[in-house]
Formats: sequence, C-alpha cells, structure tokens
Amino acid sequence: MSDLETLSASVTALEESIATTNGGLDVFYLLFAGAMVFFMQAGFAMLCAGSIRAKNVKNIMLKNILDACGGAVGFWTIGYAFAYGGADSSKLTFIGNSDFVLANIHDGGSLIGWFFQFAFAATAATIVAGTVAERCKFEAYIAYSLMLTGFVYPVVVHSIWSSSGFLSAFTDDENKFLGSGMIDFAGSGVVHMTGGVTALFAAKILGPRIGRFYDADGNELPEPVSFPPHSVALQVLGTFILWVGWYGFNPGSTLGISPAGYADVAALCAVTTTLAAASGSVSAMMTDMIMTRKATGETMYDITMCMNGALSGLVGITAGCSVCEPWAAFVIGIIAGWVYIFFSSLLVKLKIDDAVDAIPVHFGNGMWGCIATGLFASPGLVANAYGTPNNGLFYGGANAGKLLGVEIVGVLFIIGWVGVIMIPYFMLLNAMGLFRVDALEEEVGLDISHHKGAAYDLSGPSEDVKEKYEISNSQRKKEIVLPAEGEENA
Repeated sequence: MSDLETLSASVTALEESIATTNGGLDVFYLLFAGAMVFFMQAGFAMLCAGSIRAKNVKNIMLKNILDACGGAVGFWTIGYAFAYGGADSSKLTFIGNSDFVLANIHDGGSLIGWFFQFAFAATAATIVAGTVAERCKFEAYIAYSLMLTGFVYPVVVHSIWSSSGFLSAFTDDENKFLGSGMIDFAGSGVVHMTGGVTALFAAKILGPRIGRFYDADGNELPEPVSFPPHSVALQVLGTFILWVGWYGFNPGSTLGISPAGYADVAALCAVTTTLAAASGSVSAMMTDMIMTRKATGETMYDITMCMNGALSGLVGITAGCSVCEPWAAFVIGIIAGWVYIFFSSLLVKLKIDDAVDAIPVHFGNGMWGCIATGLFASPGLVANAYGTPNNGLFYGGANAGKLLGVEIVGVLFIIGWVGVIMIPYFMLLNAMGLFRVDALEEEVGLDISHHKGAAYDLSGPSEDVKEKYEISNSQRKKEIVLPAEGEENA
C-alpha cells in the first residue's frame, strides 16, 4: 500500500471516528436535556400540590406521576408514529403513519429523539391536571390524558414540527406555508397552547369548584371566593424546578450540539430564556402591586404573581428563544406578565375556575409567544437557526408580514384542532357521569374519598396518651423536694 493510500485510509478512519464521537455527543446532549424536561414533572407536582388545598394533595400528586406513565405508553404506542412517522419533506401529510410502538427504530439517534419528544408530550398533559384539580374524576383524567398524548398533541406536532407538516418550517421551500413556515422553536404553541387550550375547554365543561363562584345549592356568590394555597413553600420549589427544567426545554430543542452553529443557538436560548423569565416575574408582581395600591391604597407584593409571572415569561419566549435578540426577550417577558394578569382576571369574570392558573400561563402566553415571534424574530438569527430569510414584522422587509401571518394561522389551527376533538370528548365524559366527582366527595377531599386517607397525618397523640403524659409529668414534679430555708444557708 502506498503512502497516499495509507494517508487516505487514516483520514477516512479519523472522519468515521469523529462522526461516531459527534453522534454520541448529540445523544448525550439530548439525554441530558430530555432528563431536565422530564424533571419538570417534579416541578409541576410541587407547584400543583402547593397551590391546592391539603385535602387533595395525594390526588394531584398521583395524577402527576401517571402523566409520565400515561404519556410514555401513549406516545410509544401511537403518539410518536402520528407525530413523526413517515415524514417526508417533499410532500405534506396531516398525520404520521409509521413507526408504531417504535417498530424498526433501533439506532441511538432515533431512540433518544423519542425520549426527548416523550418528555414534551407528558408536559402538555400535566398542564391540564392542575387546572381541573380538586373535582375531576380519576377515570376522566386517565381518559383525556391518553387522548391528548396519543392523538391530539401528536397531530399538532406533525403539522408544525414534522418535515411533512403543512405549517412546518422544515419542509421543502415550495411546500412552506406562505413561503415561510411556522417558527415555534421549543413549543409555545405546540406544547403549551395545546395543553392550555385543552385545560380551558375542560375547566369550562367541568365547572368550578364548590364555593368558588356558586354555593352548594348553585346560587351565585356576591364575590368569587379564593382558596388559599396550602403550601407556598411547595409552590416556590415547583417554580424554581420548572425554571431550571426550561434550560433543557429551550436550548435542548436544537436536538443536537455537535453541528456547526448549534452551540451558538443553544447558548442564545439559555440567555433569552433567563431574561424573559426574570422580566415576566417582575412585570407581573409590580403591575399587580400598582393595581392593588390604586384600588386599596396599600402596597402589597404578591408572591403568586411573582411565580406565575416568571412561568409566563418562560412560556412566552419558548417559541422565539432561538430567533430573538436578548433585548427582545426582555420585552417579551414584560408583556408576558401583563398577558398573565389579563387572562387571570378574564377567567374570574367568565367564572371559569382554574385551580393553579395554568390557563393564563400556558394558553394566554402560548399565544403571545407565537405572536411575539412573528414580531421580534431577527433575520440574522432566523438564518442561523432555520437557514431561511424570514423575519419578524418589526424588522421590516418583503417577508416581514408573512411570518406573523403564519404564526397567527398556527394559533388558530391549534385552538380549532383541539376544540374539534376535545370539546365533544369532554362533553361525552360529562354526559356519562365520568367527569366530575360527587359533591360530598369534593367537600371531604379527594384524598380521603379516593386515596385511602389524607396526605398529611395531623392527628397528633390520642387523648389516652396525653392523659398518661400529664400524670407522669405531675408525678415527676412531686419527686422534686425543695430544701428548707435553714438547710439552704448551711
């Protein structure tokens, strides 16, 4: 073998080694990012548990655990196939049609892709659980979770993220809607809006908790009654866990780290995610403080506004985290705080009961995140992340309005698709008596009525034990003999 042939063989071996290393690096990157997204389930569990009353903690915690279980089964059997099966950028399809139960998928890149996408599907289902907490039947929860993760959510994913979707930015240029395709990098619309609008329909059909807007006899109360959270500490813990998990949610949506430019996109996502969360938190809390001071003359800082404002900023930046400049992310977060306050107040006026305010956070700011992308997307950053010449309305140019138009169409599609499927589905569950628990079960709490007892043992010692302790304590006191006055001076 000549020296040239030897050198050529060495170069080929080196290229194969580099490709193998890069492939392993990308798998590890998605494993880490997917694990962070999955850990958000713990954040949702803590936030939901802290936000509701103590008598329902077991119920909501169990539902959060089963979100992961149901999401895994549903997305493995049919969900992933409907979302990505048979994707072909040269043609448009409404739904995937292959790779059911991951048949014929064996390589590490595809398997880790399923894991990462499963974590997103479980997130969409968890959003609904918090909204209908404290009065939804367990059977109904299982039914709608499987429907959402197995069918409704995957169709949204296919339409926007698959290379065969009619709104996809990853299909061939001649197939892109309005010549652009929808930019929803990590899922303001695909994940959060889908879960949020499902929660909205569920809450409306299920009805409010007893005593929230109406008394036990159905009479309207003069003023809505707020049910204080039983643990602010759990709420704050859940909020921080979710914030941390978002660093897997947004930067991880590059779906790799080794290709040229991917690290730059991931780093930008981390920065924009941070700024939007921070500005959203401060925006919601300070705006609520000003409104409260004008109404009552008192200056009060609401920690709930602070927490949900941060989550609103996170949802709002999720669509455009890879295509918006840091200053734009800051502005998007500020407006996200206002969007949260508006939608939260609107729900109360409409007498729609959201136990954890998930609808304003995920539905309201899911919409805002998509629209904000159509306004603030930078042409240079869009080119880096998507390789296309599109940009937001504020940057002007021939393509300025196209992206915003696609984003609005995407928002309307998600609302329409989820409504067409889930409204009849929830109405059917309600008509069959499978949706809402009995009024007495709701009053006593779902932990006692459905889960073998309360989450917290607050019973304390029995009366017999207390009596024995008092007798023992009294006897010990009698055994203490005080010295006489003369003896004390001896």
